[in-house]
Amino acid sequence: MSSSSVSVPRLVIAAPSSGSGKTTVATGLMAAFAARGLAVSPHKVGPDYIDPGYHALATGRVGRNLDAYLCGPESVGPLFAHGARGCDIAVVEGVMGLYDGAAGEGELASTAHVAKLLRAPVVLVVDASSQSRSVAALVHGFASWDPEVRVGGVILNKVASDRHEELLREALDSAGVPVLGVLRRVAQVDTPSRHLGLVPVAERRGAAVDAVAAMAAQVAAGCDLEALVGLARGAGVLSCAAWDAAEVLDSSPPPPLPDPTLGAAAPRPPLSALNGPRPQAPDRLSDADRRIRVAVAGGPAFTFSYAEHTELLTAAGAEVIPFDPLRDEQLPEDTRGLVIGGGFPEVYASELSANEPLRKAVSELALGGAPVAAECAGLLYLCRELDGQPMCGVLDATARMSERLTLGYRDAVAVSDSSLAVAGTRMRGHEFHRTVVEPGSGAAPAWGVRAPQRRVEGFVQQGVHASYVHTHWASQPGVARRFVERCRTS
Repeated sequence: MSSSSVSVPRLVIAAPSSGSGKTTVATGLMAAFAARGLAVSPHKVGPDYIDPGYHALATGRVGRNLDAYLCGPESVGPLFAHGARGCDIAVVEGVMGLYDGAAGEGELASTAHVAKLLRAPVVLVVDASSQSRSVAALVHGFASWDPEVRVGGVILNKVASDRHEELLREALDSAGVPVLGVLRRVAQVDTPSRHLGLVPVAERRGAAVDAVAAMAAQVAAGCDLEALVGLARGAGVLSCAAWDAAEVLDSSPPPPLPDPTLGAAAPRPPLSALNGPRPQAPDRLSDADRRIRVAVAGGPAFTFSYAEHTELLTAAGAEVIPFDPLRDEQLPEDTRGLVIGGGFPEVYASELSANEPLRKAVSELALGGAPVAAECAGLLYLCRELDGQPMCGVLDATARMSERLTLGYRDAVAVSDSSLAVAGTRMRGHEFHRTVVEPGSGAAPAWGVRAPQRRVEGFVQQGVHASYVHTHWASQPGVARRFVERCRTS
């Protein structure tokens, strides 16, 4: 791969709990550093799709996820190095509380776990709105809990007054952790939320630009940027090669053998195991005519995607063409395959339904046998209807909003051969939705899911693979190769 060590200065922005202000601080730092002329690499711990959109706005670079559950701990360093290539500094926004990880898996996928994998110092963002001297006990506890986690500084958020700040600083003098910033309570930036978190950038771009600018101004005024850069420069050197889509495809091992238990306890192959036949190395394809056009849904209704998916499709020989189901009435010309990721189709059900020409085009493509990979929002779009609004009608199923939030990591095994994977292929994913799909008939299930209870989930029908489970293809790059090969031969 491209290098064997990584020395990019880096910081991990963490907190004792959700709601402490991590996104404001992380995004504001990214934008403030970028405004100083630094090339900033933005990252997010965990599977979240929305925060990276704000990170990208702040830095002008693609926001990338670092998830030790989805991709395996061994992939965190290489994926970080891939994103940080050529940058002056990297800022990694944590998830939940510093030590909160995958349920029942110890430290796995926690912010602390990723910080240790990256050998990066942690900056703890503390909501100080209802405490004074107690802040020292809180910070001391987080800083001393795991000796391998280096808490290098604190940013105090929601501080009420000069006197409040003075009390907090006096208390923290005894904790041995420097205060690197203070943000006042009256200056909080308005970042609207709804049923699944922040409203994505694509839905409020003008307002999001203003919000990021306000975050940058707030952080620049309240934080010691020079001290934060100095702390970032103290990160340890990583001994790893940068992840490269073409190289991981070219080094793919043979496909896994089907697991006859299909989800029962059985030895798990490494997360780096890949599936599908070994093709000619895609990065060596010189004939543009051999590239297969794969349309990828985007726009305000379909904002959830990982950058590595497009990179893997391209490395596998696809020409990736974005389209917006809210505005485009036809699929891109000569589309041979379709990827429809997550997002908020429930918010745009009327507009999606009104675009009847595109719904018909998607239906004809799918029912004609072309490969279609749909996750969550994509699944809803392929149903007969969503909240009573006609959708594409590819699947004999209806979808509706629900009061219940479905959220969590999933350990899944393919139970049917599909355009993405052979039966028995194991992948890890996550679910995050407030909708319910009521299936009809005619499709096989896509996944066997182990937790929170054993069940089958999703749909495999002709070339369609549709599921609520979001996956990160960097954990199984062979799914991109298999998908493109199916597009080539369908």
